[in-house]
Amino acid sequence: MKNRKILTLFASFILFTISIVNGQTAPFQVAIEPMSIPSLGGLQSFAVGQHNEQWLLVGGRLDGLHRRQPFAAFDVAGNNNQLIVVDPNTKQKWTAPLTSLAASIQEHLSSTNIQFYQEGEYLYLIGGYGYSAINANHITFPNLTAIQIPMIINAIKNGSAIAPFIRQMSDTLFAVTGGSLKKINQTFYLVGGQKFIGRYNPMGPTSGPGFFQEYTNAIRKFRLSDNGTQLSITHLPSLVDAINLHRRDYNVVPQILPTLEEGITAFSGVFQPTADLPYLNCVTIDSVQALVNNAFAQYYNHYHCANIPLYSASQNEMHTVFFGGIAQYYDKQGTLVQDNNVPFVNTIARVTRKQNGEMAEYKLPIEMPGLLGSGSEFIPVKTIAHYANEVIKLDNLTNDTNMVGYIFGGISSSAPNIFFTNTGTQSAASNQIFKVYIIKNSLSGLHQLNEQSTSSLHMQVYPNPNNGHLFIKFNILYRAEPITLSIQDNMGKIIKRTTLENLKMGENIYSQKMRGLANGGTYYVTIETSKEKSTQKVIINP
Repeated sequence: MKNRKILTLFASFILFTISIVNGQTAPFQVAIEPMSIPSLGGLQSFAVGQHNEQWLLVGGRLDGLHRRQPFAAFDVAGNNNQLIVVDPNTKQKWTAPLTSLAASIQEHLSSTNIQFYQEGEYLYLIGGYGYSAINANHITFPNLTAIQIPMIINAIKNGSAIAPFIRQMSDTLFAVTGGSLKKINQTFYLVGGQKFIGRYNPMGPTSGPGFFQEYTNAIRKFRLSDNGTQLSITHLPSLVDAINLHRRDYNVVPQILPTLEEGITAFSGVFQPTADLPYLNCVTIDSVQALVNNAFAQYYNHYHCANIPLYSASQNEMHTVFFGGIAQYYDKQGTLVQDNNVPFVNTIARVTRKQNGEMAEYKLPIEMPGLLGSGSEFIPVKTIAHYANEVIKLDNLTNDTNMVGYIFGGISSSAPNIFFTNTGTQSAASNQIFKVYIIKNSLSGLHQLNEQSTSSLHMQVYPNPNNGHLFIKFNILYRAEPITLSIQDNMGKIIKRTTLENLKMGENIYSQKMRGLANGGTYYVTIETSKEKSTQKVIINP
């Protein structure tokens, strides 16, 4: 759900004056090859498990981006009310309706943005959002549903009963949507997300039909015991952070950390508590703690999209590749462009964590064909060498070209910004499949370093265009560090220059009412420390 506040009513385009000019000889290249299964319809924001290279698709939406009008948003007509089996090798599809199942299971399995995790032959599904006839309302489902994948795939293909292979339990702590379910060692991590009750309404929770929205602000940890008959949950203490875990609808990716331990990284996400904008930083989670990385900023791929984690043991480097989706920033001819309406994008980028823990973002030389990726999933080829947490062993890819999996589904948008004009026809659920290849030993195609990603300032200026009242958000690592703010016009004349005082470590927001600025004029706002600076272009409303 793209919940918007008033500031996003402004059209917003900010060009960074820092161009992306640093290229890097890439550790690998990525190629995608489209394929299609004619009988397969479009699907977005779904859950997926697999067995013997056959996919089981659960839940999600059959339509595109949700509409803004409460009566039309997340309409039941767009529910996926069937289980779908896909064989990408034979290009076949089988389906089974949910009507034979208990009502509570039907409703849960037809919801969207479910958190899911495959453990062996079981697919575990938690939460998700959708209409509940039982509750006569749109709700976030407080359920955990377990599906025995091999048995239900056979049942669907043979047209036999599916109910014997599905079990369900309820727990109020599982009423989460838009988060992510991952695992470190024997512990499950339900990362971020929200509880949303009622019909979506961009005017707010008390307007019209109204709604209830509550972010978890947490990582909920638990142990799951499953003997094939009974499901048993042991909850562990949660990690709570109302500032840094206030995230949903984002990419949460398994990792191999520099310590060689399994971990998780929560990349970007929406929305910041103090601004209706995506996070730029990330949170690294291990078996003990969750650490915010304010020395890194991710400018591409802010909403959930297909992603691939790859780890090189020989270099102790962790790479995560993101495919398209929705983001506040995109690249235009080597320059970062900021759009606070957070449009659909076609960017393919990677984030690399080096052995010393430093992270950087790179734009790949290929793009998604069209505005694809949001709400899609990467489905790995299980025969590719991987760690227990599904991170691909990059060094084990010994061929020049290695097919590592597929991207399926998501939203196909007809234009970058359709949210405010969406009548239901501007986007659709995609049925596109891409084979994904990792290419080794290739000298062609530099990956462009996004220099802003390694700046700790994380500067953002809003709204833009602007009426002269600027809000400047930035991060500082050291309290005693001097910070200079300057504003210049298009000819380089300094309009204002001041030293900012009484700043705190971490996130700061500086508000400045500027007078005498020319309507329609272009101005440059710069934040500078002794070590780095960031500059963004601001346009004053005519």
